[in-house]
Amino acid sequence: MRPHPRARPYTAWLNPALRARSLIDLPAAYLTTLAFGAALLLNVLTKLWLASRQIRAVARHRGAVPAEFAGAIALGTHQRAADYTVARLRFGLLELLLGAAVLLGWTLLGGLDALNGALLDWLGPRPLVQPLALLVAFALINGLIELPASGWQTFVIEQRFGFNRMSARLWWADLFKSALLGVLIGLPLAAGVLWLMQATGSAWWLWTWGAWMAFSLLMLVLYPTLIAPLFNTFEPLDDAVLRERVAALMARCGFTAKGLFVMDGSRRSAHANAYFTGFGAAKRVVFFDTLLTQLNPPEVEAVLAHELGHFKHRHIVQRIVMLFALSLAGLALLGWLAGQSWFYAGLGVTPNLPASMGGAVPNHALALLLFVGVVPVFTFFVSPLAATLSRRHEFQADAYAARQSSAQALCNALVKLYKDNASTLTPDPLYVRFYYSHPPASERMAHLGARMSPA
Repeated sequence: MRPHPRARPYTAWLNPALRARSLIDLPAAYLTTLAFGAALLLNVLTKLWLASRQIRAVARHRGAVPAEFAGAIALGTHQRAADYTVARLRFGLLELLLGAAVLLGWTLLGGLDALNGALLDWLGPRPLVQPLALLVAFALINGLIELPASGWQTFVIEQRFGFNRMSARLWWADLFKSALLGVLIGLPLAAGVLWLMQATGSAWWLWTWGAWMAFSLLMLVLYPTLIAPLFNTFEPLDDAVLRERVAALMARCGFTAKGLFVMDGSRRSAHANAYFTGFGAAKRVVFFDTLLTQLNPPEVEAVLAHELGHFKHRHIVQRIVMLFALSLAGLALLGWLAGQSWFYAGLGVTPNLPASMGGAVPNHALALLLFVGVVPVFTFFVSPLAATLSRRHEFQADAYAARQSSAQALCNALVKLYKDNASTLTPDPLYVRFYYSHPPASERMAHLGARMSPA
């Protein structure tokens, strides 16, 4: 039994009698539908075009290793990287089309509206329980939709090119742990956000922003010691020569960390990496075991010097501040949109009645889901700005590594990583500008080459 009459989406307000009682600004709703539809179409077409350019660029240069890498990378290795890149891109096109179809299904085709109505029928107008159930059900359904693609990526594409080392049992175990963490951490967080949205009035977005930032900072401290060990084993670095070399580098750079650790990345993948994690006194340096088997000590030192360059130039702090600022702007926008009936109706969702009209369930969960789903459609077109900034940061970190360690060692390390990770050496320039957070190999090598001492 439906607990209370609900407003109808704007497509049902063509009846004059219903339209007379409408709380929805129909012109604004129609414009919202048109703007979203046009943006989604342009988004998909742009991504398809960029991916096709990248596929053609990689395939066109498959037959020959670029001259600057001819002495370091064999033709067979280059061709494997090209094939791997193209395989991932083609599968990415299927994911893109599926994602667009799912988003349309949730919005203009009425999926989110139907789910919200079903939960209202089942749970009744319970102000916190029903919105929380909506968030959980949405996340669960989306997770199930995305599950086959994740499995295909791991057990078909990564397996075909020799990167996957996960067993099906480990894959399912990771999935179970992630779901459990979602329940233990995500559920209380979602409930807290919904409570703040309901209890703090028109300034709820500011309170929510403060809570979200506090949670994000807390996770930076807790993740390395409490969450990451649930998925991987971290052992202290036991190579005395490398440990001494790394300690000397960190002393030169004025950097301290809680420890140097080796992670068993080889349990899941042959890809190699190194990273810093944590915040403040909880910072730690983590090397993949695959990295240590591929690089010699001077090369590991150079890679670490690059990562230290990010800290020296305060890139991490800059990104956190930028994230905080963008989150504040986004939540402020959401705070305004959440009160506009056309925002819901224009995206195919029936807004719950306001309290002044006898409604008991607020629109907060609906607003959150619509906002998170729809905003990336529009923000994609400014992604080249973020990518450009990230590549600039990488150049700065490379320059720092060249000063503190060895430009030649860093070049050697990068060539090995490009080779072992099957990264293409011949990307399309426009694709790079949109997507690459790191400079392409040729640009990076030229940048480092200019910093090498003449023989």
